[in-house]
Amino acid sequence: MAGIADKMARNQKQIAISEFFEKNKHFLGFDTLQRSIITAVKEAVDNSLDACEEARILPEIQIKISKLDAKKNILELTSEDNGPGIPQKSIEKVFGQLLFGSRFHAIRQSRGQQGIGITGVVMYSQLTTGKPTSVLSKVANDETTVSVNIGLDTRKNKAIKSDQDRIIWKNDDDTLKEHGLRVTTRMKAKYQRGRQSVYQYLRMTSIVNPHAEITFVDPDGEVHHWPRVTERLPGKVDAIKPHPHGIELGQLQRMCKESSDSRMTVFLRQNFSGVSMRAAKELCEAAELDITTKPKSLKPDHIRALLETFQGERLFSGKAVKLLAPPTNCLSPIEEMLIKKGLSKTIDSKFITTMTRIPTVSNGNPFQVEVGLIFGEGMPGDKHVEILRFANRVPLMYQQGGCLLTKAIESVDWRQYGLEQAGGKGVPKGPAAILVHLASTNVQFTSEAKEALSDNEIVFEEARKAMLEMGRGLRKHLEKKKKMAKTREKFELINDILPAIAEKSATILDRPIPNLSGSITRIMSAVICNELTTWNAETKQVDVDITLFNYTARARSYSLLINWPEKEGAVMDRNERGGRKEAMGIWGWKLETLESGEFAKINYSLSGLEKGDWTETEVFFRGSQDVIGATKLDEKMLDEIRRQEEILANNESEGFVSDQTTQTTLIGGAE
Repeated sequence: MAGIADKMARNQKQIAISEFFEKNKHFLGFDTLQRSIITAVKEAVDNSLDACEEARILPEIQIKISKLDAKKNILELTSEDNGPGIPQKSIEKVFGQLLFGSRFHAIRQSRGQQGIGITGVVMYSQLTTGKPTSVLSKVANDETTVSVNIGLDTRKNKAIKSDQDRIIWKNDDDTLKEHGLRVTTRMKAKYQRGRQSVYQYLRMTSIVNPHAEITFVDPDGEVHHWPRVTERLPGKVDAIKPHPHGIELGQLQRMCKESSDSRMTVFLRQNFSGVSMRAAKELCEAAELDITTKPKSLKPDHIRALLETFQGERLFSGKAVKLLAPPTNCLSPIEEMLIKKGLSKTIDSKFITTMTRIPTVSNGNPFQVEVGLIFGEGMPGDKHVEILRFANRVPLMYQQGGCLLTKAIESVDWRQYGLEQAGGKGVPKGPAAILVHLASTNVQFTSEAKEALSDNEIVFEEARKAMLEMGRGLRKHLEKKKKMAKTREKFELINDILPAIAEKSATILDRPIPNLSGSITRIMSAVICNELTTWNAETKQVDVDITLFNYTARARSYSLLINWPEKEGAVMDRNERGGRKEAMGIWGWKLETLESGEFAKINYSLSGLEKGDWTETEVFFRGSQDVIGATKLDEKMLDEIRRQEEILANNESEGFVSDQTTQTTLIGGAE
C-alpha cells in the first residue's frame, strides 16, 4: 500500500493556469464556433474602451472580420483603436500572460478584472490555427510603432515573441498614426447574423457607450457605423477601500498579517471604508479587543471575533455597530440622458423613458441600477420585447433566461402598463425594448464567461423597483396619448362642423354668424394642456411651450410643474413667468385664475444641451379638476425626491461624494 501511495504522489503535479484554460476554453466563452468570434470581439472592444477612457480619449474603434477559409471555418479578426497604445515592454505581459492586469485588487467599476480576456483570445487563436497574434502598438511619444507577433507558452504562462520590429504606421489618409493599437488574429469560428451576433454585440455596446464611435466591416464587406452622440466621456472612477460588510475571513486574516499599523483603531480607519473613529472603537469593544493591540499580533480567534462584529453577530450596547455606507465615486453610471441618446441612435421610436436609481450597497459593494424603455414605431407588436442586458457597460449576450436582470423584468405585471403578458409572468410582448444596466464594483456572474448575473436579493429588488417606475412612465404616456387623441378628435370635429352649421344657418336666416366660443366650451367641458418641446437650431437651445386651456363653464386655478434636466447641467432661460424650484429637476409656476374660455402660456428655453438630449417634457398639475395632457402631482413622490437629495447632501458632508441623483416619477403609488 505504501508503494501505491508513493506512486500516486509522484504522479501528482501542478497545472499551469494557462494550460488549464487551454483544456477548458469553454469557461472563457470559446465553447462554440459561433460564440468564439463574439467573445474575441468582446475582449478586444472592452480593452479598447477601457484604455481610451482611462487616457481621457474619445474612442474610435474599427472591427473587421474576414473569411480566410470557409470550408475550415477560419476567420481573421482585426481590431483597431485610437487609444494610448501599450509600451513595448508591456505587450508580452498584456497579450501573453493570463491573470495579468491592473484591476483585480482595485475596488471600482470596470469592464474586466481578472486579466484573462485578450490573452484568452491569443490562446484560442493559437490552439485552433497554430498562428500567433499580430500586434501593432503606437505610443504618442514614440517616433515609430512596435510590430510583434505574440504566442503563448501554456505550460509556463508566458508569451512567445517573434518577428519584433519597429515600423512607420500610417492611417488610411497616409497621415502618421499618433497613438493606438491594432490586433490581428486568426481563429476557428463561424460568423452569423441575428440576435446573437457580432453586429448585435457592437450595436448594444454603442447604446451604453454613446461617447464611442464604432465601425464594423463584416465578412461580406458591408460597413456598419455607429457614430458617437456625445462628446462627454464617462466620469472617472476612483478605487475605494473594502467595506467591513464585504470582508471574508481569509481576506481579513491576510490584511491583519500584512499590516504595519501600530493599533487597531488606525488599522480599521486606514484599511476600510465607512469606519469612523467612533465605529472603530465600538468594533474593538464589541470584539473584545484592546484598541492599542497591533493587528499583526491578532490570533485566529480574535480575527474571527472581529469578523463577527463586522457582520453584526457581535453587538455593541445591544446593537450592531453602525457603519457609514461606502463612497460611490467608484461607480460611473451611463445616466438617463445618455441612455436616451444611445437608444435613439439605434432604435427609431418617439417615446423613451429612462431611470437611474441612487447608488446602494450589497455585502459592502456599491452598485447602481439603470433602466430604459423605448416604445412605439419600428418594432413588432406581436413578439416578445427586446431585452438589452448590461453589466458595467458590457452587453450580456447569452443565458438570458437565467439572468437576474431578466428575472427582475419578468417579476413585473406589465399588463397594467400597456404590454401583453400571459398570466402576468414572463417576458412581455409588445413594440418595445427594455434596457437594464448594473454598475457595480463586484458584478457576480453565473460563470467565468460572464454571460448572466447570479441571484442577489438586494440587486433584484433595486432592478424591480426601477422597472415599476419605468412601467408607470409608460402607462402615463399611453393614457396621455389616448386622452389627447380623443380630445383632439372631438375638438377638431366641433371646430369643423359647428362653424359650418352656424355659417349656413346665418346665411339662410340672413342673420349675423354667432360667436360659438361659449358653446364650444360647454361641449368640450375639459381643461387641456398642450406641451411642445423642440430643438431650436438657431439658438442651439431646447424651446418648451406649454398652453393650458380652460374649456369648462367655471373659473379654474392651477399650479403647473415640469421636469427638466437640471442635473445634466442644463440652464433655464427665457422664463418670463419666473416660478420656483420645487426639487432637483422639478420647476413649478402658480398660474392666475383662468376664467371660462381663457388660456395661459408658459414658455422657456433650456441651454447647455445638445440636439436630441431633451425631446419631451412631463407636465404635472396641482388643482381639483383633471387636466388632459398633464398628470396629477403625487406629493409623496415629490417628498421622496427631496428626501433623496438630503441623503446625497449628507453623504457629501460626510465625505462620501456622489454626482449621481435620480429623477423619480411623480405619479402613481407603491406597487
